[in-house]
Amino acid sequence: MSETAKIILDGKEYNLPVVEGSENEKAIDISQLRAQSGYITLDYGYKNTGSTSSAITFLDGEKGILRYRGYSIEDLAENSSFMEVAYLLIYGELPSKDVFEKFDQNIRKHTLIHEDIKKILDGFPSKSHPMGVLSSLVTTQTAFYPESLDPSRSPEGVDLSIIRILAKMPTFVAWAHKHKLGHPVVYPNVNMDYCSNMLQMMFKMPGNDYDVDPVVSNALDKLLILHADHEQNCSTSTVRITGSSRASLYASVSAGINALWGPLHGGANQAVIEMLENIKADGGDTKKWMAKAKDKDDPFRLMGFGHRVYKNFDPRARIIKKAADDVLEKLGIQDPVLDVAKGLEAEALSDDYFVERKLYPNVDFYSGIIYRALGIPVDMFTVMFALGRLPGWIAQWKEMRENSEPIGRPRQVYVGENLRPYVPLSKR
Repeated sequence: MSETAKIILDGKEYNLPVVEGSENEKAIDISQLRAQSGYITLDYGYKNTGSTSSAITFLDGEKGILRYRGYSIEDLAENSSFMEVAYLLIYGELPSKDVFEKFDQNIRKHTLIHEDIKKILDGFPSKSHPMGVLSSLVTTQTAFYPESLDPSRSPEGVDLSIIRILAKMPTFVAWAHKHKLGHPVVYPNVNMDYCSNMLQMMFKMPGNDYDVDPVVSNALDKLLILHADHEQNCSTSTVRITGSSRASLYASVSAGINALWGPLHGGANQAVIEMLENIKADGGDTKKWMAKAKDKDDPFRLMGFGHRVYKNFDPRARIIKKAADDVLEKLGIQDPVLDVAKGLEAEALSDDYFVERKLYPNVDFYSGIIYRALGIPVDMFTVMFALGRLPGWIAQWKEMRENSEPIGRPRQVYVGENLRPYVPLSKR
């Protein structure tokens, strides 16, 4: 007999099935609780509520484990590429050489976007936040490809939407950056790999060639792999619940971009740089600020250290630290803000207070450093995060559809006024 959980309500006993995942994660299935008893569960922020069963990403924050489709993040970051990881997440298996070449060529083919997009881009004020521009440009694809509005169409049609959004996202990212600067846009180069193509669209200037440094391109590729998926976080859950209404892939991803825009989710690496700039402006004394971070009565909080999910260490941080070191060494950048970052890192890795509490630098700390070194402005950091997270959003949307999951509809506990009579305005 399968394991069950017993709950007693109003003197009645209810047996609820226990579900066990492939990594021995256990959950109590309460899907019939309300129908049987009239009760619901209350879980603010859904911190203890599983909304789905997923075969995409496994995360164990206690042990510092992150795997995509069973492959460790360390193995993938060392040996794979962002495009191959995207295929893995979306389709469930690593592609053969022939399949990957076809996939990669399809991506390159669809990097070009309709010229009318430039008219839409020109309609945004130059002060517009790039995340708002990105979200809007993704949504516009439903106008250019109206057939995408019906996600129940053929699998081939869904695959085409997947290819299109993967291919066009770097162009949208780069054009949002150029628009913010007031510079003319740069068109995609289909002969370049995914990351190199985006870098040239972001940084190439009229009349000048832009040679992509392979160290920079490789670091960006690794960073995108590390951000590609992270289980049921805020933006991913938003993509799934939006898609559960049978919204198109473009509309669902746009919703995810907006969720990621919130400073409690995608803005962590931006907060790191802002903190480093504040410390530099104060004189750059890292010991002083580390002492403030340890003082419970001081409101200062050290950004980019520790993680709300990883209680031991962030496995992504170890990988990206080397990439950050390689970028700084290759570019030879002299930046007092990055000097502050190095000082904080050294302090945290040797300070007993931080070591005992496992408050190590996380992926947001190092990604902020890399973006700063590449000359990417802070308001583009979350845009870069969205680019990395795109394959995960697509995979989650696709899985939700294929599982025929019902429309998302959370319940609530009403705490407002009871029934009361309406008083006419003339008598109030």
